[in-house]
Amino acid sequence: MSALEKSMHLGRLPSRPPLPGSGGSQSGAKMRMGPGRKRDFSPVPWSQYFESMEDVEVGNETGKDTFRVYKSGSEGPVLLLLHGGGHSALSWAVFTAAIISRVQCRIVALDLRGHGETKVKNSEDLSAETMAKDVGNVVEAMYGDLPPPIMLIGHSMGGAIAVHTASSNLVPSLLGLCMIDVVEGTAMDALNSMQNFLRGRPKTFKSLENAIEWSVKSGQIRNLESARVSMVGQVKQCEGITSPEGSKSIVEGIIEEEEEDEEGSESINKRKKEDDMETKKDHPYTWRIELAKTEKYWDGWFRGLSNLFLSCPIPKLLLLAGVDRLDKDLTIGQMQGKFQMQVLPQCGHAVHEDAPDKVAEAVATFLIRHRFAEPIGGFQCVFPGC
Repeated sequence: MSALEKSMHLGRLPSRPPLPGSGGSQSGAKMRMGPGRKRDFSPVPWSQYFESMEDVEVGNETGKDTFRVYKSGSEGPVLLLLHGGGHSALSWAVFTAAIISRVQCRIVALDLRGHGETKVKNSEDLSAETMAKDVGNVVEAMYGDLPPPIMLIGHSMGGAIAVHTASSNLVPSLLGLCMIDVVEGTAMDALNSMQNFLRGRPKTFKSLENAIEWSVKSGQIRNLESARVSMVGQVKQCEGITSPEGSKSIVEGIIEEEEEDEEGSESINKRKKEDDMETKKDHPYTWRIELAKTEKYWDGWFRGLSNLFLSCPIPKLLLLAGVDRLDKDLTIGQMQGKFQMQVLPQCGHAVHEDAPDKVAEAVATFLIRHRFAEPIGGFQCVFPGC
């Protein structure tokens, strides 16, 4: 569920070493600048990593919902990427650049309902069933009755939704499934402490740069390169705030209106409005989604997930930040060879953001091993031992 489960347990892990290759080496260098060199926390546009963006319309009983997707590549299987809770499709940006350079594939990164730039009639319905149907509807809207071969790849909450989508046969051309750092046992154990974790996060930020800096320094995202593009999808401007000047005029307007009240009756309501707007003026960015309000859906995302994953009759890959994540069902399944597993140490919960090159290597190797995709750029497979 985004950084909800593991960052609480992994916050003290050391930063990852610089990674070889395109995505990780650049960010590794930025993260390890010498004394006196200021790190750049400015946001980076999606267009530096994805080739195009599209808003996909899906019809329903009450009208139309619009799902934002980011795309790259023109040939090979489609890798349909589902982000974790609170994140957005932009969390896959650096990974996208890394995987496209290794294998022939197409990327479709989706903003799930209630997240990113997706606009739906009922953004509060984040049940596993509804979000899984969303994924199937987006595939149908994009490709019609003859979709290309598709591999579902999901991180945390997105991994759970990928499994629910696969087990419900909502993507007819599904050829593979990958979960990233989500295990039923660990997730269920962490649910009791989720609200405390969320309460410990800042509610607002002074700027996008401030949000990006917090994400890196708090350990939510350990890769500055990814944080600079990813955090834009996690936060938004507070409602009614368009610029520092605009927020100032809103505050003044409220004060002037209240001054028309009876003389000598400075209302509590006036002071509250003034304080709220001043807070927004000083901290104009807040979270796009209030994850604390989604608590009633958490159990449904993760309960029974391990058996659902194991029962999917397609090649499966599980990527974890630590081997201690495995619960009993997955441990038995892994020993029986029911899925391929790879552990990527020295990562936080956002494995695909912290180590995009290593995740890309694991996914590329999986695709080539099963003859789902062809290598490009001289990529050499390194088959893991488990």
